[in-house]
Amino acid sequence: MSIEEKGTISIHTENIFPIIKKFLYSDNEIFLRELVSNAVDAVQKIKRLSALGQYNGELGAPLVEVSLDKDNKTITISDNGLGMTAEEIKKYINQVAFSGASEFVEKFKDAKDANEIIGKFGLGFYSAFMVADQVEIQTLSYQDGAEPAKWICDGSTTFEISAGSRTTRGTDIILHINADSEEFLDKYKLEGILDKYGKFLPVPIKFGTKTTQEPDGEDEEGKPKYKSVEVDNIINTTNPIWTKAPADLSDEDYLSFYKQLYPFSDDPLFWIHLNVDYPFNLTGVLYFPKVKNDFDLQRNKIKLFSRQVFITDEVKDIVPEFLMLLHGVIDSPDIPLNVSRSFLQADSNVKKINSYITKKVADKLQELFNKDRKAFEEKWSDIGLFVKYGMVSEEKFNDKAKDFALLTNTKEEHFTLEEYREKVQGLQTDKNGQVVYLYANDPAKQDSFIQSAGKLGYDVLVMNSPIDNHFVSHLEQKLEKTSLKRVDSGVASQLIDKDDKTESVLTEDQAKTVKEVFEKAISKPGYTVEVVGLNPEELPVTVTMDEFMRRMKDMAAMGGGMGFYGSMPDSYKVAINGNHKLIGKIAAASDDETRALLAKQAVDLALLAQGMLTGADLTAFVSRSVELI
Repeated sequence: MSIEEKGTISIHTENIFPIIKKFLYSDNEIFLRELVSNAVDAVQKIKRLSALGQYNGELGAPLVEVSLDKDNKTITISDNGLGMTAEEIKKYINQVAFSGASEFVEKFKDAKDANEIIGKFGLGFYSAFMVADQVEIQTLSYQDGAEPAKWICDGSTTFEISAGSRTTRGTDIILHINADSEEFLDKYKLEGILDKYGKFLPVPIKFGTKTTQEPDGEDEEGKPKYKSVEVDNIINTTNPIWTKAPADLSDEDYLSFYKQLYPFSDDPLFWIHLNVDYPFNLTGVLYFPKVKNDFDLQRNKIKLFSRQVFITDEVKDIVPEFLMLLHGVIDSPDIPLNVSRSFLQADSNVKKINSYITKKVADKLQELFNKDRKAFEEKWSDIGLFVKYGMVSEEKFNDKAKDFALLTNTKEEHFTLEEYREKVQGLQTDKNGQVVYLYANDPAKQDSFIQSAGKLGYDVLVMNSPIDNHFVSHLEQKLEKTSLKRVDSGVASQLIDKDDKTESVLTEDQAKTVKEVFEKAISKPGYTVEVVGLNPEELPVTVTMDEFMRRMKDMAAMGGGMGFYGSMPDSYKVAINGNHKLIGKIAAASDDETRALLAKQAVDLALLAQGMLTGADLTAFVSRSVELI
């Protein structure tokens, strides 16, 4: 029986194809993802029917093949799947895909995003018309006695169905590439797209052949010989590790998969295998990478798949923001293949997935901490960034993380939040009952301040990661009666106000004279001079920036909405230690020149200790010091 039929796709409006082309043009490479995914589905369906005993024919090795004919300007996607009858073509290709056409045209006249469209109306197949000015289907159904059928359409609403030429079960989709899309007739371009979207599809995808070397006996010297063999170029791994049970995988499997995803990266610290089937389906593996300390949300993003088809690596709504630093793969059939941003933000499954991942990561970190605290501490410099970022940005995560988050001091000792409070509250509680934590963000630069605090028995934490500005404020909000001060925000003995003031040995007149001398020695604006009674062991002059002011400026620099503070001039306190013998010497000096010289030298030393003496001022200081020696 020969089939011969021409017809018009039942559709009220003629302009559907121009709309498809216009909207989808920005992302036209996805035609290959859509057509290859369809082919994979057809292969998987015949496997299922065979397993259920509803198809008794020879299955053959499952395969999808993509082939390129440059001369004839065609790309063909072939499968040995289910195949279709002429009736099924009419149903699936002509009617189903277009049942929502009028609504589609109305709704998406103003669509911004190609991905908002495809899939919503079964339009995956029609993405072929983005790159082809004629599409042909050759197909033979698996059903007994089925006749091969052919469908051809030139991107208008007319089509033809006739007898086909296919002799084996399955379907060929032949795309006659249009003049605007000839970039896709490049072998490397096609292979790149297949690699991007199809790297882990569950059915082998063949794209041409490749030459490999196979052992071929030995030569006269007994060395192995090799011969070149042409083999199918299969571009995908059909059973990636996230589809397997963790019990069947070794550390080596996880590491080599990581290398497959991110060829140029250091080994990850550890990983989490996700596997949940209620209340949604989700599998995947998330890796904790070694994060360089410049907050680089690296190029290696988490990849989102749906049934092993790559969708996107823009996973912002699925993965909590603080875990965007992780790498790896998430696969969920509950996320439709064609997702738009607005869909992800609104979808309830996505919100559940987000919460599940947060919980899973927190549980894994707690388990690592409980199992081997020493190993956890060794990894803390890498893990800490994630944990702190999570605590600051996600309340639920903070509730769990407060038990395993660590604070590290300048002696490289690690404490949980509870342990640290126990350690310092005896000595570092001020007169109002506030426990004061001291911290350094640049221990090398702040060494003199750390040593001064140490002489008083105070402990100093290291807070030098990019998130620590926010983490310091977070701790103050969450911990009861606790404040944090940077160790160089004041003279050590004044950082924790304890009502045990040391009196200055200078008389009132001497203090006034000393203050005036130093005000003259500091020629810059923004410096306030104060003569105070301190331990004679303390430095003669200390320059500090107020804790609150400096914090606001740091926040402004990180774009934390404190722009007003960012534009304010810097202001510093200059504390003159009235009990230091150098200050006594200045107060007792008889001539103004000696006083001015000593004061200038003492101020420059204080600025030098803070890394604030630069340029011509530094040169002058060095020359002056040489003369004084």
